[in-house]
Amino acid sequence: MAKYNEEFKIKLVTEYLDGNIGYQSLAKKYNMGSQTSIRAWVKAYESQGMDGLKRRKTIKKYSVQFKLSTIQFMLNTGASYLETAVQYNLNNPSLITRWKKEFHEKGVEGLNPKQKGRPSMSKKPNKQKIKEEKKLTREEELERENELLRLENTYLKKLKAFRENPNVFHEKHKQNWHSILKKKDSD
Repeated sequence: MAKYNEEFKIKLVTEYLDGNIGYQSLAKKYNMGSQTSIRAWVKAYESQGMDGLKRRKTIKKYSVQFKLSTIQFMLNTGASYLETAVQYNLNNPSLITRWKKEFHEKGVEGLNPKQKGRPSMSKKPNKQKIKEEKKLTREEELERENELLRLENTYLKKLKAFRENPNVFHEKHKQNWHSILKKKDSD
């Protein structure tokens, strides 16, 4: 169960947006440990409306490419977790934290979806299928490694370009994001 319900979040957000009270004062008024939650709720409300404050009933699955894009956006622009979550319409910035940690520990492979739940109790073990799938020829292994190295190389080039001149990179990506957002709006 969520710590704060939807009505409570709406109450605090509207109270903040009325302009009479700040984050810190609201946190003290409602005996909250930190103003961080209120700040996140306001940002989510501003970017997504009421949907930003609602808990999602279904678990949304994100593609590896989407996860990689969010991490690259954050690293390239220097945006915070909250700003990145707002940019990508995520109402839970901790998702990005988890994705970034997995990416740094395991690389792109860490962003692949993981199987959930207990394994089935069927009498025929599926281990043979898994072993057959995992056995790659030497050529396939080399192609896989080559692809991963290409991805890493591209990422490092972009990171280097950003560090050398961040303003050019920001302008370029602002234009790209505006065209992507316009495309989403037309769909």
